[in-house]
Amino acid sequence: MSTQFQGLRTAGYKVSDIAKAKEWYSDILGVKPYFDEPFYVGFNVGGYELGLQPEGGNESSKTASVVAYWGASDVQSTYDELLRKGATQLEKPTDVGGGIIVAAVLDPWGNAFGIIYNPHFSI
Repeated sequence: MSTQFQGLRTAGYKVSDIAKAKEWYSDILGVKPYFDEPFYVGFNVGGYELGLQPEGGNESSKTASVVAYWGASDVQSTYDELLRKGATQLEKPTDVGGGIIVAAVLDPWGNAFGIIYNPHFSI
């Protein structure tokens, strides 16, 4: 069976204050958004999109059942910086085998934000 899927394109995050989220993500990502509208803010992160959308008002809680992991060359220092900038701990940096290190935080809006170092993937 062939697939119609072409790979990951966008990881989206719902936020209660899109202006503050835009500032926070611009700071932690080190890039400004390439698309900036009141209904959607998009960042190009290494050829992939991180998107921010305003919450619709009917979200009562968020879950970390799905985590998008963003590549980082040093997971521990990236994790520490995210915590210093207002994120909260979700998963401490952990070596999961094969030289792969993962961690995750919750952004200030309660979204799971993962980071990963995987020596098996090219940069």
